[in-house]
Amino acid sequence: MTSHDEGAGVGRGAGCGRRESGGGAVGGGGASLRVLGATVDDQTRCVHYRGPLDVVAIRFHCCREFYPCFRCHAEAADHAVSAWPRVEFDAPAVLCGVCRATLTIAEYLRTDGCTACGAAFNPGCSLHHSIYFDG
Repeated sequence: MTSHDEGAGVGRGAGCGRRESGGGAVGGGGASLRVLGATVDDQTRCVHYRGPLDVVAIRFHCCREFYPCFRCHAEAADHAVSAWPRVEFDAPAVLCGVCRATLTIAEYLRTDGCTACGAAFNPGCSLHHSIYFDG
């Protein structure tokens, strides 16, 4: 596993015109949510961040689509990222790749793991919070 700060970012981290390269539907609780981007498994890991704790996908404010990370969004979408404004932190915008629960942004920012199943999330994702969330 490489460190979070190395070039490709593999092993750590966080998660319109679009390309579904490797993306797919993830289901649970009777619902199916599509995760776009270059996913490598059913737990939302991607080619950029595929360590054991990289199990979230982010619903992007700009297009309301789930991607595993900002790099997947940049490669697949035809627009720039816009961060979620603080007044919308009650939006269900973080998908746990383990149990498929959707957390609000506020819940996600208050915890280091899934509030539904207890799966740990990568603490290195916090380095990218300013890309996804204002404030």
